[in-house]
Amino acid sequence: MTDDAYLFLLDDGATALGVAPAAVGDLACMDTPAVRAWLDAQGSTATSPRLRLVPPEERGAVPEGAERLPVPLNEEELSRVRQHMAPAVHAPVEEELLAYRHSADGRDDLIGRALAVGVPPHRIVELTGVDPATVTAAAGGR
Repeated sequence: MTDDAYLFLLDDGATALGVAPAAVGDLACMDTPAVRAWLDAQGSTATSPRLRLVPPEERGAVPEGAERLPVPLNEEELSRVRQHMAPAVHAPVEEELLAYRHSADGRDDLIGRALAVGVPPHRIVELTGVDPATVTAAAGGR
């Protein structure tokens, strides 16, 4: 089982399957010799409406017999692909979840730094809204 996403070409550009790589933004894999050679061999381009991309968990949706190429995506690229594939009703809440994840990154380090400069634990709880046990756990890491 592979964890690669798949580029593939549809017979009909009007089919709504996967996402157009151009719609996702810059993807490192699109500039690789392997992808460029594959596109050349297929007589296609990176902006073709027939070119589609699916994340690993959706590879079963690639039509039987479709020309396909496994491509590695980093975590951020894969997140963008999944976000573009999500139903429109999911998009706003997925944006909020992504923003939350980014704001929570480094939380324990920030709490530890606050404790190190003398901010009292109860004040950290008030300012961050985190559980007091989280502050205690962060303090234990210092």
